[in-house]
Parts: sequence; structure tokens; C-alpha cells
Amino acid sequence: MSKDAVYSAQIEALKAKRTNMRLGGGAEAIEKQHKRGQLSAWERIEYFFDAGTFVEVGAYIELRNEFFGLGKKKIPGDGVVTGFGLVNGRLVYAAAQDFTVIGGSLGEMHGKKIANLMDMAMQNGAPFVSLNDSGGARVQEGIGALCGYGDIFMRNTRASGVIPQISVIMGPCAGGAVYSPGITDFVVMVKDTSCMFITGPDVIKTVTGETVSKEDLGGPEMHASKSGVVTYIGENDQDALDWVKRLLSYLPSNNVDLPPSINSVANMEMPEEIESFVPADSKKPYDMADVVKNVLDINSFLELQENYAHNVIIGLGRLGGTAVGVVANNPRESSGCLDVNASDKAARFVRFCDSFNIPLVSFVDVPGFLPGTDQEYSGIIRHGAKLLYAYAEATVPKLTVILRKSYGGAYICMCSRHLGADFVAAWPGAEIAVMGPGGAVNIVFKKDIDAVKEAGGDVKAKIAECKQEYIDKFANPTIAASRGYVDDVIEPSQTRSMLIAHLRSLANKRQEGPKRKHGNIPL
Repeated sequence: MSKDAVYSAQIEALKAKRTNMRLGGGAEAIEKQHKRGQLSAWERIEYFFDAGTFVEVGAYIELRNEFFGLGKKKIPGDGVVTGFGLVNGRLVYAAAQDFTVIGGSLGEMHGKKIANLMDMAMQNGAPFVSLNDSGGARVQEGIGALCGYGDIFMRNTRASGVIPQISVIMGPCAGGAVYSPGITDFVVMVKDTSCMFITGPDVIKTVTGETVSKEDLGGPEMHASKSGVVTYIGENDQDALDWVKRLLSYLPSNNVDLPPSINSVANMEMPEEIESFVPADSKKPYDMADVVKNVLDINSFLELQENYAHNVIIGLGRLGGTAVGVVANNPRESSGCLDVNASDKAARFVRFCDSFNIPLVSFVDVPGFLPGTDQEYSGIIRHGAKLLYAYAEATVPKLTVILRKSYGGAYICMCSRHLGADFVAAWPGAEIAVMGPGGAVNIVFKKDIDAVKEAGGDVKAKIAECKQEYIDKFANPTIAASRGYVDDVIEPSQTRSMLIAHLRSLANKRQEGPKRKHGNIPL
């Protein structure tokens, strides 16, 4: 056989080997994935990346521990596909665990592959996306598996605030494996096919006697509504990956870049009746999301953690084509009061936006912090301080609009001038004070009201009179504006144009904090 023929045979053998490697645990195992409504690891990669752009890294790496029969299970890639490519034309690194190979379990080399890819992502300033589908640590490898997890956790921590990190849970994620998603910026789960928990139902029943289903313990709905771990639930693998693609379109590639801008109609008119979304009566509820969506560019608002802590709304959107982060009280739930969960939800998002140069826009309609023993026992002091700390520490452009009311400590916490807001606007009639008129008159005008009561006069009329006096003197935006704490009192229909104008003026904002190793946020 000639040298050319030998070489051609080698090429064909290589092609056949690479094709076989893509099958992971085999065609039968992949078919089982399909029957569960799941894509294989390679199908997820090919769906996520722009066609023909993905480049695999470490394809031939195998496990090197042969204890307990592992030697018979050696498969190139060791149960995880790692590499990089383009998503909507931008560089992204990704690791996809392959459940068909030893249950996607993580061993020494499996962990090293992921850790090495994360190093590449940081060195090249590109987002890292982890597609998790794993039974957990590979018990047969002992400390090698623990080493693999430790290497990943270390890189998750080093990459935090340097590159965006997104975890997509597309199958099981249990034990120590959950701490990598726990560190990342966003966590996406898939309906019906994914779960996350530290200890499974069987262990819990043995240790505590509790009986709980896998779904109730660590299913997507639980994490989206109760634990607050999950950012979004995909209907299936494809929907989850589509959502991640959309999320990435708002984010810069790293902490040095600015968020991507798009061409937009900056002068887009807001509806004249925007104020109709907001009842004049400060005690009546409404959905702040309606206001947010009408102020931002059309169809640009991407709400995050929609099913958790409904009293505050967070999300990404665009104003005149520029990506912004939105934090908004939602009077539809608990009158928009801040509580433990809402404070945590908003604070972490504020810190994310600040890490990645995303301007912050806050829509304020808040009566205060939620009162009650449950909140006090749960540490509302500590949790509320997180939000205050996050806003005060943020150096990105910060714009605030007070729609209807802003009372007490919550007024300060919701990005007031005192915490470094660059621009604060208020709608006419907005009440800004230590507390609402109803509570204030019982303190400020107590003697006057008592005198009327003792004289047998009209107490209700006196209280109404005192309330109005309090509003005129303290609870309206012109008082705050006269002291420079509100920059402008604007017509509701001017909200969009004013925010865009100030956003443009702050495009080159530079602000340095004091030199220190890091602050000590009240975690």
C-alpha cells in the first residue's frame, strides 16, 4: 500500500473515531435521553452555538483511574464536551455534561477539562456557560472527584465579576455539584427534567424522617418560587437555551467591555396616559411591570426571577438601544414593601449590573420595609442592609424615578441621592417623607388632635386637615427638590425621554472607590 493510501486510511479512521466519540455512551443511551424529552450533550451544543462555529477542546481526554471497573468505561471526553464558538456572533465558552457517559458523573479529568476551559474563558474575556446534566461526583474516583469540583469552584469564584457565568441545569444536579451554579450569575432549569438539591429525598427520609418528592425538594418550580436559586424555567431544552441566548444579548463579554447597544428609536413616544397605570390613591395596588415596559424600548424587557419575591421586579432592558438593569418596587404584592427576599433579590442584581458596567434604573413606589416578627427574626436588618450596600457601592450610572411614594429607610435604600444616584426624578404628587401621612399625623399633630377630641369637635375633619398640611409641607416632591435630593419633578409622559437624556450624559461616567482589598457586605 502506498504512503498516500495509508495516509488516506488514517484520515478515514480518524473521521470514524470522531463520529463515534460524539455518540458518548452510545446510540441506545442517547435514545433514552430523547424519550425523556432531552437532547444529547452534542445536540445541545449544536443548538446553542451559531452553525459551524463550535470548536471542541480536550476531545481525547479520558479518565485515568481504573479502580472498581472504571477502566472498562474509558471513553474519550470523559463525559463532558468542552469548547468555544459564537452565539449570535459573539465568542462564548461552554461545557456540556454527557449523562450517557457514566451518568455524566464528575471525576478528576472531567473536572480538569471544565476548569481548563474556564481559565481560557477568563484569559480571553468571554462568557462561560455550563450545561449541567450529571449524577454528581464519581464515587469510584474518591478524592479525584472532589479535587475536580474544588478546581471548578475556585474558578467560579475567580471569574465572578470578571466574565458572565450562566448555569443551565438540564438534568440532575446534586450534592456538591450544586455549588458551582450557586456561585454563577444566572441559573436556568428545565421543566420536568431537571432537579437540584444538596441531599436527595432518600437521605432526608433516613436522617430526618421527612418524606418529600424529588420535585418538591429540588424541582424547578420550588427553586423559582421559594429558594430564589433559579432565574428562569425553560419549557424544554431548546427553550432554556433560547432564553440564555437572549440573556447574553444584553451582557458585555467581560467586566472591561460595555454592554452591546442596538439601533433603536430613541425618541419613541410613551403613551400619554402612562399615569393611568398608577392609581392616585397611594394605597391602591397596580402592576409596576406595566410602567417599566412602557418606559423601556418596545419588547426589550427581560424580567429575571419573575416567580420569586414578587414585591420587587428586576430585569434587563434597553433605553434608546442601551442595555440597562431595572429594579422596581411592585405595589401589586405586599404594597411594594421591601422584605428579606426582595432585598436579597435586588441587591444581588444591583451588584451584577455594577460588575458588568450596566446602568441601573430604579422605579420607586415603596411604603417601607415589611413589618412583623417574622421579618425581624429572619434578619431584615441584615438583608435590607445588603440592598443599601449594593446601591451605595455601585459606580455605574444610577437613575431613579419616584412614582407615587417613598418613605423612611426604604426611600434611602431604593437608590436615593444619598446613596449616589446620578439623577432622581419624581412624578407630581409623589410623597417623600419619613412615613405616610396616616401614621405621621398621630405623631406630629397628636396634641392638636387630642385638643379637638377633648373639646368634642370633629376629630375626623381635624385629622384630614392635618394630613393635608403634612402632605403640603413634607410629603411632596417639591420639598425634596428644593433641597437638591430630587433633581426634577416631571410629567409622567416625560419619563422615557428624561431617562435617555441623562443616560447619554452619563455614558462616560468614571468613579473610583477607596483602595481596599474588598468591602464586607453583610452576607
